[in-house]
Amino acid sequence: MNDFNRKVEDASARVSQTINDATQRLEKEIPEFIKYLNDEVVPAVRSHSTKALRTASQKLKDLADYMEQHPTK
Repeated sequence: MNDFNRKVEDASARVSQTINDATQRLEKEIPEFIKYLNDEVVPAVRSHSTKALRTASQKLKDLADYMEQHPTK
């Protein structure tokens, strides 16, 4: 039984070490990820959103023009 307890403790220590290593790596990489989001992703999303809004605006204008030219009777 002592051997089993030692193996469980060793496994637990390895899991704890793995979690600790992962936590340290995340703490290091999260600020870099946030910087990437702010510097690259957000501007791209804004640019594409602006373009999409302009396209939608033009399509709505075209629809309004069409509706004015083809009134229902």
